[in-house]
Amino acid sequence: MDVGGTSVRAGVVDERGSLLDTARVGTPSEENALEDAIAGVVESLRNRHDVAAVGLAVAGFVTRDRRSVMFAPHLAWRNAPVADRIAKRVGLSVTLEHDVNSAVVAEHRFGAARGAGVAALVALGTGIGAGLLLDGEIYRGAHGVAPELGHLTVVRDGRACPCGKYGCWERYCSGTALAATAVELLARYPGRSTVLAREIAGDPGSVTGRRVARAARDGDPIALRAMAELAKWLGEGLALVADVFDPEIIVIGGGVSESAPLFLDEAREHYSGAITGARHRPLARIRTAHLGDDTAIVGAAALAMDTL
Repeated sequence: MDVGGTSVRAGVVDERGSLLDTARVGTPSEENALEDAIAGVVESLRNRHDVAAVGLAVAGFVTRDRRSVMFAPHLAWRNAPVADRIAKRVGLSVTLEHDVNSAVVAEHRFGAARGAGVAALVALGTGIGAGLLLDGEIYRGAHGVAPELGHLTVVRDGRACPCGKYGCWERYCSGTALAATAVELLARYPGRSTVLAREIAGDPGSVTGRRVARAARDGDPIALRAMAELAKWLGEGLALVADVFDPEIIVIGGGVSESAPLFLDEAREHYSGAITGARHRPLARIRTAHLGDDTAIVGAAALAMDTL
């Protein structure tokens, strides 16, 4: 199950990583109602399949023992023993994991990072989520919250971030960042008659990353320039990641990766030029995720199967 701020998405997954069935419900804002919804989805799928265990992928801080959610910004849980409570409700073993950790496990076992000893997954969505495998094992850090790569500072005194810092990587390289860059460019070049300028019709708040990506595919010059900025910052950030972890492969996932043909080749060029020792060391392969929107679901199921 992928428990997000908008929806709870579930799938029945077999040992080969194949998705056999799916279900979805909206995410309640209250703690008990959220757990009721999760239990209800589990029961609906159990009515159609022989389910052996449950994996929950959560966008939040998970304790190292994978039993509790310490904090999830878009969910009701705070220091909550989620795994044990859900297990009691459904009568099955429950494994808890960070959503991007789940995704990197799925891509390592069944997708783009298969067989890599050191692999990173960078999920570009509203912000940046990240997962890291070292020698094939999830790296969680001392307290279970690593790696928060989206909050690396890339621009000193740069754009404000909801985390309280300024200049975080995700403020320049995400769906939100793509929209912010486009708004800045439209303000800088107010006389430009572009598809994007006509669409927003003086309402900057209506600009979204998806809208910018669509305009870029249509050849809009402002949108294409915003995409070029995203490519630059993606490459710069990946170079930092590679300098610290030296991965064999970096997988790019998240909703923004759907537009990879518009930015990924350029990002690879920036990455190869920005990395320490450029031209004198092997470079990580940079690929898009193979499993799409279902990556976290497949990974959570795989981790749950490991406990059986």
